[in-house]
Amino acid sequence: MYLLNKKQIDDITDYIFLEDPVTKADAIFIPGCARPDHTEEAARLYREGVAPLLLPSGGYTKLEGGFRGVRSGGDRYGSDFECEADFLKAVLMANGVPEAAILTEREATYTLENAEKTRVLLEEKGLMDKIHKAVLCCKAHHARRSYLYYNMVFPELTILVHPVPVDGADRESWYKTEKGRKLVFGELSRMGQQLLMMEGRIKY
Repeated sequence: MYLLNKKQIDDITDYIFLEDPVTKADAIFIPGCARPDHTEEAARLYREGVAPLLLPSGGYTKLEGGFRGVRSGGDRYGSDFECEADFLKAVLMANGVPEAAILTEREATYTLENAEKTRVLLEEKGLMDKIHKAVLCCKAHHARRSYLYYNMVFPELTILVHPVPVDGADRESWYKTEKGRKLVFGELSRMGQQLLMMEGRIKY
C-alpha cells in the first residue's frame, strides 16, 4: 500500500487545474469535445460581453479515427453532426451566440492541432492582428494541456484559462474517485509523451 499525501495531491492539483480571473478579451478559444459543458460556459461569457469572437475547434478524436457522435447534450442540441466543431457551434447558437460571432475550425484531431489549426484559420481570415488577449474555455482537467499548446502556438497573446469541471474532476475532489484519478493522471501521462514526440520542434 502506498500513500499519496496532501502535499503531493496539492502539487498535482495546482499543476493540472489552472484558472485565471476572466477579463475583457478579443476572442474565446474552445478546444474540441463531444460534450457541451465548456461550450455552454463560453456562450455565457459571450452573452456577458467578455469577447466578440468564439473559435470552436475540432474534427474528431484522433484515437477514434472519426467523429463517433455526441456524448452528451444530444437531447438538447441534436446529434447529427459531421464533426465536433459543428456540434459546438450548434451549442453556441442554441445558447444565444449569433452565427456571425463564431469562426469554426473543423479539422483538428487533438489538442495541439486545435491550437495550430485555429491559428491558421485566423491568419487566413486576416484576424491575427486584431487579437491580443483570448480566454481559453476548456474542461477543468484539460486546462494545463490546453494552455500549454495554445500558449506555444500563440506566444504573443495573453491567454486566460477559464476551466469548466466535468465528470466530477475538479480541484477539490478529483482524487476521491477512480474516474477523476484516471482523467487527471491521464493528463499527466499524455503531456509528457506528447512533448517527447515533439522533440526537435520546440525552441527553448
